[in-house]
Formats: sequence, structure tokens, C-alpha cells
Amino acid sequence: MLPTVSSARAERLVNLVLCLLSTRQFLPAERIRATVPGYADAPSDEAFFRMFERDKTELRELGVPLETGRQSAFDTVEGYRIARGDYELGEIDLDTEEAAAVALAGSLWDSPELAGAAHGALRKLRAAGVEVDETRGSVQPRVRATEPTFGALLAAVQAGQAVTFDHRRGGPTGEIVRRTVEPWGVVSWRGRWYLVGHDRDRADVRSFRLSRILEPVKTVGDPGEVTVPPGTDLMASVRRNFDYGPVTGTARVWVPEGHAHGLRRLGTVVESRDGGDVLEIELRSERTVARWLAGAGPDVVVLEPPALAARVRGLWEGALAAHEGVRA
Repeated sequence: MLPTVSSARAERLVNLVLCLLSTRQFLPAERIRATVPGYADAPSDEAFFRMFERDKTELRELGVPLETGRQSAFDTVEGYRIARGDYELGEIDLDTEEAAAVALAGSLWDSPELAGAAHGALRKLRAAGVEVDETRGSVQPRVRATEPTFGALLAAVQAGQAVTFDHRRGGPTGEIVRRTVEPWGVVSWRGRWYLVGHDRDRADVRSFRLSRILEPVKTVGDPGEVTVPPGTDLMASVRRNFDYGPVTGTARVWVPEGHAHGLRRLGTVVESRDGGDVLEIELRSERTVARWLAGAGPDVVVLEPPALAARVRGLWEGALAAHEGVRA
């Protein structure tokens, strides 16, 4: 059950989300206090920090991916931001009545009361010297078709019934493996849908991207046999697959202006030159970062480290060789 909040606190939480969505910078608590409407009412520093801690906890309980970090190695104070890629919902399939409800909610979001508060927060951010991108601060529902297996998996979760399906590992050409899973939930993370549950074949908790689950999904056993363990955190189970370990270094890459928006969300702009920006991206897994950069194609130039540049070139050469092989 979601916590009950007052209208003033709800408005403050909305303003806080808009603030942290609208900038790529990590904003320190004092900057947030000065720019987000609602925090100025705190009678003392101690009262503000108590209020801010409660708000952070509530956002996390609501599933808002609040990140903590610093703009550079020279900063001594940690800041906060929301990664838009983590915050956005995946694709949702709605019937006619549900779509009408979403349209109504969208019209309410555009009401003068909320729109005025949102624009006021963004104006305060700009006045305080915070880099603001208003297109990042907007929040709009996305209603599109879901993965084909979404309905069957969600029905199995609600029925408490195990499922069996074919799962493609590692991408479109990966090995297909049969899995039997006790489903605990279907969640959206970074714009993709995942099934989380107990994998009977591996006797462990696993998550499966729905785009890699092949039809048909078949139920196993009787309804009500599957129960979700108390205290289960579905999102943590998904994020565990993307834990690349501690930071081992920093990559510097150049991207042209108006391009490589996905990479821009992952890094911090440290310099603008030659019609583009130099980004710094934390290196946790050189292999993974190389795949991100290679996927951007000509929209990226790896400046350092040399080993990362060599790995990206290797991926490009491998893709070219595979393409030439297909043409032959």
C-alpha cells in the first residue's frame, strides 16, 4: 500500500521529481532546498534535512530511481538526480476504458495548477545556475503494444501459478533454453519489461527480459501454489543483473551536438569543443562500455583510455566482417 501524503507534500514531491529529472547534474541538498518549492518553509536546517530524508525515502519506496553522486572528483558534497532511462515506464497495452483514463490523467497533469508549479521550479533552477533541459523534465505517458508474452505472464503472477517457456539467451542469435519459473512479478526497468521469480531449473532467483521469452507460455501445476516471499524486492532482483562492480576508471568520449542522447544520460559533459561535447563516463566494465560506445557508431570518438578505443574498434571491425560475410 502506498503511503498517504498531504496535498502540500505531494506537490513538493512532484516538484522534486521534476527538478531531478530536468538536469544531468548531481544537485546537492542545499541547491535543491533553494530551488524546489516547498523546502523554503522549513524553519531550520535540521527540519529541512529531516523533510528531505523523508522525501527521498518516499520516492524510493514509490520506485523512483534516485541516484547519488558527485559532478567531479573535486567535489566534496554528494548530490542527487534521477536517471530518466530508469524512470521511464516500458511499453503498456491498455484497453479502451484504460486508455481513456490515462488520457484524462494526462489532461489533469497539464492543468494550470500543476503546470505553473512545474515551470516555476524550472525557472528557479535556471536562475540558480543549473543546466536545465525542459524536454527532460516533462513527464508524458507512453501507451504502446506490450511484449506478446506480457498478458500470459501477468495472469500467472496473479494466479500464483508456475510457468514454463523457451528463453533466448544473450540476444537474437543466442541459445534457446527451456525454463520453468515460479513467477513473482512483472516490472519495468530502463524501458524494458522483466519477469522476476524463482527459477526451478537453477534453484535460484532470476529475472528474464520479456523480449527474449518466446511464445507460448504454459502454466504448470495448480493456481495458488506460488507465493511471493515476504520482503521481496523485484526491482533489486532486476538491477542485480546490471551490477558491473566498482568504478575502475573514467572514459572520455566526444559526441557531436544533438546526437548520442543515450550516452549523454550515462555521462557528464566536461567540455564543449569542435561542434560537440566531451563526456566522462564511469568505467565499471570496459567490455560493457565498449558495447555502448560501439552501438553509437560514427556519433562517438573515444579519447581515452586507449584500451577502450581499441576494444571499440575491434567491435566495429567484427561487425563489418560479419556484414561482409553475409553479403558474400
